[in-house]
Amino acid sequence: MASDPTRRRFIWVLGVALVLFMAFVVYSSFYVAGFRCSVCITFGGRSECRTVEGPTEREALMGATTNACALLASGVTDTIACERTAPTSANCTTIE
Repeated sequence: MASDPTRRRFIWVLGVALVLFMAFVVYSSFYVAGFRCSVCITFGGRSECRTVEGPTEREALMGATTNACALLASGVTDTIACERTAPTSANCTTIE
């Protein structure tokens, strides 16, 4: 019987921690990115354009390039070659 109040307190603390963690996950998913970048790449005779938002300009550019190359390249070697290809166009804007 002595462990009953301890068990209830543990369950209550665990529940509060779980709710706080879930609130953090939801808050993080609504985080507004700082940059929006659009990238167009021509690789292997095909072109693809993608737009990505990210916390930094570099991350947004890399994300857009990776997304475009995912549709243009097949295999690791082609993907690496595509990601190293200079974009046909690249445009980044700040999100406020």
